[in-house]
Amino acid sequence: MPHTQTASSSGFTGAASRLITLWALAGGILLLAVVAVNMISIVGSVFGKPFPGDFELTEMGVAIAVFAFLPYCQLVGANVSADIFTAGASRRTIAFFTMLGSLVALGFAGLLIWRMYHGMLDQKEYDYTTTILQIPHWMAFVPILLSLALLALAALVTLMRDAKALSKG
Repeated sequence: MPHTQTASSSGFTGAASRLITLWALAGGILLLAVVAVNMISIVGSVFGKPFPGDFELTEMGVAIAVFAFLPYCQLVGANVSADIFTAGASRRTIAFFTMLGSLVALGFAGLLIWRMYHGMLDQKEYDYTTTILQIPHWMAFVPILLSLALLALAALVTLMRDAKALSKG
């Protein structure tokens, strides 16, 4: 059951919704930049001048963009759901499962933040870099961690919204 209320709210939830929406748009812009790099590389290859490091930039850019979309998907209820199991359920039961899903998303975001942070520290400690452009791997973790923090925020917003909906019956 997707929620369409994002930036129209006021206060904390409205500010969080606007921030999450802007972050997802930035992820979309990054994805367009990745496409542009690939187009430049393909056209350059025709003329014997490929774009050096295009695979590295594509790998990092797509990973960052995908993580940037996660908070927005949580906020608007666009995650995959198995509606076949709740087709005959009451609104209250659906509201309970939706709230449970938000709680799981919050826990999952916390777990990912914890592990990705330590992964970033490992990448930094061992000084891993991309082969051609020599970009440090840990740098890609920074926007991913921000995305995960926004995912936790989105899960908190949806958890509050779902708890309110459940309490109203």
